[in-house]
Amino acid sequence: MEITMLATPVDISRLTGVWQIDPAHSEVGFTVRHLMVRVRGGFARFSGTITVADEPAQSSVWAEIDTTSVDTRNAERDARLRTADYLDTDNHPTASFESSRVGRKDGRYIVEGQLTIRGEMRPVAFDLFLLGVDTDALGWTRAGFRAYSRISRSQFGVAGNVPLPGGRALIGDTVMLELEIEAVKDR
Repeated sequence: MEITMLATPVDISRLTGVWQIDPAHSEVGFTVRHLMVRVRGGFARFSGTITVADEPAQSSVWAEIDTTSVDTRNAERDARLRTADYLDTDNHPTASFESSRVGRKDGRYIVEGQLTIRGEMRPVAFDLFLLGVDTDALGWTRAGFRAYSRISRSQFGVAGNVPLPGGRALIGDTVMLELEIEAVKDR
């Protein structure tokens, strides 16, 4: 059986198995509006496991993020993001995702599950794209994935904001989650 995402045909037997996210070759990022522009950030420390079944709908994903590792390339802003107004890393040093369903929609995969931030668990769906499967110089099989989702930060208790004239806010409520994942297949 062959599956195709982003026009990358891959024999499912190359994907079937358990994969560990390689943080050295992956990114867990986000963007959020500040006034009229998007500000990008990410997390330096994270881990996870992707289990691909013969039938893709039976696959699963589990991931954990060290929220203390938030990085927006601005130390003052990063320190503020760690406070109780935002990520509250003293009380919630990790965020996590656990899938509940993998399905197909409009030629792409959708991974649905529970995202937990600041102890608040909410359903989230990621659009998932397979970028390819290859063997590295040491003989390890690697797969690349890209995933996107939009969340409302206020639904997770991430409230910090500054009101502006006209009912506007300094920081947008919508956060775009952007994942570039390279995973290594267990032998």
